[in-house]
Amino acid sequence: MSDDDDFMQDSGDEDYDFEYEDDDDDEAGDIGIENKYYNAKQLKVDNPEEAVDEFLGVPALEQDKSDWGFKGLKQAIKLEFKLGRYSDAVEHYRELLTYVKSAVTRNYSEKSINNMLDYIEKGSDDAQAYQCMEEFYSLTLDSFQNTNNERLWLKTNIKLARLWLERKEFSQLSKKVRDLHRACQREDGSDDTSKGTYLLELFALEIQMYAEMKNNKRLKALYQRALRVRSAVPHPKIMGIIRECGGKMHMSEENWEEAQSDFFESFRNYDEAGSMQRIQVLKYLVLTTMLMKSDINPFDSQETKPYKNDPRISAMTDLVDAFQRDDIHAYEAVLSQHPDVLADPFIAENIDEVSRNMRTKAVLKLIAPYTRFSLQFISKHIKIAVPEVLEILSFLILDKKLDAKIDQENGIVTVASPTDTERLRALEEWSSSIKSLWQTTLNGEGLRPDDTSHGGGAGPMFQGFGDEASYRAMSSRQRRERKGFGGKLAVA
Repeated sequence: MSDDDDFMQDSGDEDYDFEYEDDDDDEAGDIGIENKYYNAKQLKVDNPEEAVDEFLGVPALEQDKSDWGFKGLKQAIKLEFKLGRYSDAVEHYRELLTYVKSAVTRNYSEKSINNMLDYIEKGSDDAQAYQCMEEFYSLTLDSFQNTNNERLWLKTNIKLARLWLERKEFSQLSKKVRDLHRACQREDGSDDTSKGTYLLELFALEIQMYAEMKNNKRLKALYQRALRVRSAVPHPKIMGIIRECGGKMHMSEENWEEAQSDFFESFRNYDEAGSMQRIQVLKYLVLTTMLMKSDINPFDSQETKPYKNDPRISAMTDLVDAFQRDDIHAYEAVLSQHPDVLADPFIAENIDEVSRNMRTKAVLKLIAPYTRFSLQFISKHIKIAVPEVLEILSFLILDKKLDAKIDQENGIVTVASPTDTERLRALEEWSSSIKSLWQTTLNGEGLRPDDTSHGGGAGPMFQGFGDEASYRAMSSRQRRERKGFGGKLAVA
């Protein structure tokens, strides 16, 4: 039932007593209340102060609390808040909560209170309005706790925690989350499986908080705990949030594959929930494709294909196309023509790695035919600053992808000639082979150094002949005789 509903709720059991005068009086009273309510609505735009008085007059006409009084108070509170009458708004909101117990249905009161809190949140721009909003939450939580309505108490607390997250009030958020975790546990401290849905919402809030605080250690632990929850059927938007934060966490660790998987799951959940965040996460998915240096088109899947030609994603589509074609000029043109791409801090933070990869490949491609070139030459053709050119070339040299020397003083780079390199390598191999052959020859059986263990210092080859000179002075027959070939061995 909305504020503009013109019908009344059924009064329940019918009264069959014939008391015509009382019935006429009740009908007249109802008509008077209804007229007053709609008259007040007519005054809302042109005369809000008078409208407030008229709306507050509706409950005064009731004999018993009813939905008309509830609706009148609700309208008066919104106007008072808008007019800056915060103390009046708080007082009348306290009165409104008394209607929740009996005058209106549970579903209607829950929806109305949620809408009321949303309205107050949106208007809490200054300190007084914010204080008023906190009083509204405090009154609401007390009301639900007093009526033992744990479900609404949990939902309202989570709503308040979400508000603190948006305002980056992490100290208050941390305390609130701890209280809510205790409310979702059994007496032994284990998680209450019947409250799994609320538990996942808490994990989503904490994960977002630690993502904002750049606390990856806590974020990772909570992310893994959240994925282990099996007792819940969460809203797909909650899983979209958890997976998105998981993807960002993996990105910070340069774990591109896991990041891509999480961003895809996040996109799928946001898409199912009808959340506009799906567009932003799809951009993150395209970003990881480039960081992975993948040739697979991220729009080939059934889930992402409908968004390929979406104008909101066209810039990222053009970027990944230029990246996969190694077209540095097209890539740089997309970035310069679509500055909104870098409006997202996360994309701006990670696109640098993609740009560096693109420019590095472009430099290698440009200098391939040259053995000598200037830093200015690369800067002019790739359209990047000279210091970045120097940084890229230094990286390539250190990574042994380029054999060159940089003359920073003159801005000249000299690349080692491939022909000279091959010639030097061949000479080194030839020299090594000669050295090996020489060592083998010297250490061979026939040319071993003299064995000084025998008498006279003669080696084994000249043993029995005195020395090398005596050996060479003998004829072949004399040598054979001395050795004993063909006769007795001569004894000296």
